[in-house]
Amino acid sequence: MESVVIDVIGGGLAGCECACQLADRGVRVRLHEMRPDTLSPAHHTGNLAELVCSNSFKSTRPDSAAGLLKLELAMMGSVLLDCARRSAVPAGGALAVDRHRFSELVEREVAARPAIEVVRHEVTELPDGPCVIAAGPLCAPALSAQIQRLVGGDALSFFDAAAPIVDASTLDMDVLFTQSRYGEEGTGDYLNAPFTKEEYEAFIEALTSAERVVLKDFERRELFQACQPAEEVARTGTDAIRFGAMKPVGLTDPRTGRRPWAAVQLRTENAEHTAYNLVGFQTNLTFGEQRRVFRMIPGLENAEFFRYGVMHRNTFVDAPHVLDATFAVPGTRVRLAGQITGTEGYLEAVASGLLAALNTAAELAGVPAVQLPRTGALGSLVAYATDPATESYQPMHVNFGIVPSLEDGKRRSKRDRYAAYAARAEADLAAYLATRSDLFDQNHPSIRL
Repeated sequence: MESVVIDVIGGGLAGCECACQLADRGVRVRLHEMRPDTLSPAHHTGNLAELVCSNSFKSTRPDSAAGLLKLELAMMGSVLLDCARRSAVPAGGALAVDRHRFSELVEREVAARPAIEVVRHEVTELPDGPCVIAAGPLCAPALSAQIQRLVGGDALSFFDAAAPIVDASTLDMDVLFTQSRYGEEGTGDYLNAPFTKEEYEAFIEALTSAERVVLKDFERRELFQACQPAEEVARTGTDAIRFGAMKPVGLTDPRTGRRPWAAVQLRTENAEHTAYNLVGFQTNLTFGEQRRVFRMIPGLENAEFFRYGVMHRNTFVDAPHVLDATFAVPGTRVRLAGQITGTEGYLEAVASGLLAALNTAAELAGVPAVQLPRTGALGSLVAYATDPATESYQPMHVNFGIVPSLEDGKRRSKRDRYAAYAARAEADLAAYLATRSDLFDQNHPSIRL
C-alpha cells in the first residue's frame, strides 16, 4: 500500500472503528479528538467512543434489521461490536452496554495498535492528505464550516435528545418490579414503574405543561422520529405515549396481579446495576422540571439524577447529493463517516467507520471499492444514503423498508419475511466477502468470516 498517514478526525464510534480497521490493514493513522480540551454540548468526558444518548445498541434478534446489522458487522470483523459484546449488561433481547466499560475497551483497542497515534486537539483546518472526517453531528463550528465549504450544498439539521439516568439506590423497590414484557414476574432485565389511570393522567398533564429548554413548538421536520422527546409524543394525544414508551402490555404488577394502566421501564446502565435510564424518555424539559415531573413516576418519588436528559442540534450533510457511493467527496481524498452522513444510530456509525476504512485501504492499494450487496442491512442503507434520487434526505437507521423485496413471490407473515430477508442478506454478504481476500484476511484476529 501507499506509504501515507491517514488522518481520522473524530474519536467517536465511527472514527475509532475506522482507525482500528486501517491499522489492522497496515495503514498508519492519526486519530484526532478535540476532547477533553474542547467539549461538545452533549459529551461529558474526554473518553474515546463515549456514548452520549442511550446505552442500547438495539435488538439482537436475527430477524430484525438491527440484529442483521450486528451479524454483518461480526462477519466483517468489527472491533467496536466486539467491545460492545464484552461490555454488555442485561437488556432482554437488546444489546446494551456499560457505557464506561465500553469506552474503556475501545480505548484499549486503539492503544494496542502502534500504527494509531491519538492526537488531542481541535481540528480547525482540513489536512492536506487523505482523511476521514468522523467528527460526528456535533463537530465544532470551525470544522463544520470547513465541511460546508468542502461539500457545498445545504447542511441539514435535526434535534436529538437523551434520556435521564437515575441512581438505583434512590428508587423505591417496593413499588418498582423486575420483569421483561411477557416474562415471569420477578425475572427480566427491566425495572417497571406501574401507573394507575389517575396517576398516568396526572403525569401526562405535568409532562406536557412543563417548562422546556426550547420554548417554541417544534416543527415535526426538526425532530428525528426515533429521538422524539417524550413530552412531544405525549402532546400528540392523551394515550399516545401509553401506546409507545409507556405501553403496559406483557407486564403484571405483583401488587395487584393485574396489568398496570401504563408503565415506565428502566434499563440498567452498568453491570453493577447502580444506575438506570428511563427508556424512551429523552426530553427537552429544564433540569428543574425533569426533577419535578419524573419524580411523579411511581417508585421514583425520591430519585436522584446522575444525568438529566439533554437535547441538542445534530447536523448532517445532504449525502445523496454531495457524496459518492463510498461516502467520499467527489474530486477529493476526503471521506465522511458516522452520523454526519445521516446514517443514524450507534452501530450504523460503527459500520460507516468500518466501510470508510475498507474503502480508504482499497484506494491506497489500488483495488476496487467495497460495494456491499444491497440485500443487506448495511448495503441497503448505504445505497439509500448515496442515491441521488433520494429527496428530502433525513437521518435513517437500518430497516427492512429500504431492503429490496424478495423475488420468489411467496406470501409470508412479517416475521417470516424479515427472517427471509436476513437469511438472504447473510448468504449474499458471505459470498461477496469471499471474493475480497484483498481486504479481508481470514487469518487476521480481527477478521471473522
